[in-house]
Amino acid sequence: MIDTEDISRDGGTISLSRTSRLMRLATYASVIVASILIFIKVAAWLTTESVSLLSSLVDSVLDVGASIVNLIAVRHSLQPADYEHRFGHGKAEALAGLAQASFIGGSGAFLMLESVGRFIQPREITNSGTGIIVMLIAILLTLMLVGFQSYVVKKTGSIAISADSLHYRADILVNVAVIISLVLAANLQWYMADPVFAILIVIYMSIGAYKIAVQSLGILMDKEFSDEARKRIKDIAESHERIMNVHDMRTRSSGATSFIQFHAEMPKHISLAEAHEIADEVMYMVEDAFPNTEVLIHQDPEGVDERQDEVQ
Repeated sequence: MIDTEDISRDGGTISLSRTSRLMRLATYASVIVASILIFIKVAAWLTTESVSLLSSLVDSVLDVGASIVNLIAVRHSLQPADYEHRFGHGKAEALAGLAQASFIGGSGAFLMLESVGRFIQPREITNSGTGIIVMLIAILLTLMLVGFQSYVVKKTGSIAISADSLHYRADILVNVAVIISLVLAANLQWYMADPVFAILIVIYMSIGAYKIAVQSLGILMDKEFSDEARKRIKDIAESHERIMNVHDMRTRSSGATSFIQFHAEMPKHISLAEAHEIADEVMYMVEDAFPNTEVLIHQDPEGVDERQDEVQ
């Protein structure tokens, strides 16, 4: 029997308690890093008055807001199922993803207005060296955070941490773009590079927000697993010598937990106790291949004519 307190991922085994610790640590780390970046970017922006650096600063301010929302949502999603929430609280992670997408969209609108204004009235960039140093520090800190987040996502499969990581990956490109715009403005006096790169940053941020929103909505709307995953589930179940057919499969995810249910046809002359034993064996096979899932199997006698889902 599989120990349901152990979750196997990528050939390794991770306990549910460790999963919770890793997810919480990832949320704390993102809040701390974003807070540090705000302080150093405020000083750099006041020194340079660069609109592209301002875009990076605003993005970091929103990072803190999004990361705090993420922290609260992850803590809530890790609460065990209760009487009123029998499927757990995992969808709080998807709600956090939508909140992050909203944060990014709002910042993009603000930065677009600032960039258009800078096109109309270009400004000279001063103390670009300070801005470049700050951006290099920001890149280093963000790379460290993204590396840790990637490790956590690999071990836990958390949607909220994955969305947060996507946001910070975009930040790395944002900071690189800021450095390029500062170099061009300082060395070539191409001051239009500042608003141009700011607009490119807005476009990239908007793409990231769209991806996060789509992923979050997919969870909230109980989007099915991929066709490849569904076929794998069916193949695993039907590999059991006493399973004749699998149909009416339904799958969905809720935070780090997934739910799989299907009907399984078995020999019609076996006892109820035997059918239950077979269903348990198949359940453990599927759970072993798809970690951190809850599997529900309805046992059907072979050859019985029954209503089936039109969508397969």
